[in-house]
Amino acid sequence: MKFRSFFLVSILLITSTIFAQKFENLAQTPPMGWNSWNSFQCENVNETVIKEMADAMVKNGLKDAGYEYIVIDDCWQIGRDKDGYIIVDKEKFPSGIKSLAAYIHSKGLKFGIYSDAGTKTCAGRPGSKGFELEDAKTYAKWDVDYLKYDWCFTEGQDAKVSYKKMRDALYKAGRPIVFSMCEWGENKPWEWAENVGHLWRTTLDIDMKGRFDGDVWDNHIGWTNIVDMQVGLEKYAGPGHWNDPDMLAVGNNDMPQNEARAHFSMWCMLAAPLMAGNDLRAMSVNDQDILTNKALIAVNQDVLGKQGFKIEDLGNFEIWQKPLENGDIAICLFNRDITNKKYKINWSNLKIKDFSGSYTVKDLWKDKVIGSSNKEFTIEIPSRDVVVFRLIKT
Repeated sequence: MKFRSFFLVSILLITSTIFAQKFENLAQTPPMGWNSWNSFQCENVNETVIKEMADAMVKNGLKDAGYEYIVIDDCWQIGRDKDGYIIVDKEKFPSGIKSLAAYIHSKGLKFGIYSDAGTKTCAGRPGSKGFELEDAKTYAKWDVDYLKYDWCFTEGQDAKVSYKKMRDALYKAGRPIVFSMCEWGENKPWEWAENVGHLWRTTLDIDMKGRFDGDVWDNHIGWTNIVDMQVGLEKYAGPGHWNDPDMLAVGNNDMPQNEARAHFSMWCMLAAPLMAGNDLRAMSVNDQDILTNKALIAVNQDVLGKQGFKIEDLGNFEIWQKPLENGDIAICLFNRDITNKKYKINWSNLKIKDFSGSYTVKDLWKDKVIGSSNKEFTIEIPSRDVVVFRLIKT
């Protein structure tokens, strides 16, 4: 009898262990893709828009640059049937989600969807609370590859419990799905979510409209202040588990080219997920060039999986480092001021971690080798802009 009890307990523990995990070997580099919310929100998202975004991702070179996920955010769902399964808004998505996923896959892309850990989504549509397994089974049946899971209408819920519940449901449903946790960093997910999600938001949404202080650059949730909030979080990021400082704002709200370049560069330095949110059908040449810059994307997607960190802080001028494979190092000179900044670089005097020997110095935005780390030189960084170097080990 004792042996039988021990055997049953062991089976239960093994079963619990099997299901109490996320899918491994996903998001080994930061996910790259596009999300519908920033441009289309609830009112204007529909099947036609999503298909056209997939077409544009291929046509405009984003797919070739590494972008692969097309993610529908909120407002695709309308209710639940008598068995608790989610109902698609047929006015917006008349062909259904499985058909749309098939279209995305036919383009060589991957498909993502959205839900919420609470009773309702942020736009008031049905959330997944109490229906985690039904939703996970539905996503698997629809061939979903990515789930963004929000945190609205969650009064009284424990974030660790709620996100683990969906993680387990996804695993039980059997289809490998990247799990993007979006609880805005309220519960410090970087401290506990490595085995729960593949990425987790670290802050509130970027305020792209300047509705608080009138400046999208540095209002209290402008993207530069969100950069400040990433300091110290680098030890929590790595292959399969990433800090997420929110979607890219490049191409939205007439962001100037210099600021867009700085924003994109810092997300690459931070090993942040690169989820575009602009209208890919109508983006400018400048925005397209920024979003598809192969040298910066290579920094972001480096297989070492290290998040960048600040090594110098001179007020409105900062220097950031990101370790790369083969001993290479990315260095970003970040000028946050409204005036240009001249800076004399002596590489050996900078506080670069694991800096030794000689390096070839390449300016990544100019795509030009400018010399060797053995020589000093002075550089001018334009206002609200960056210069990014790759130090190539020689």
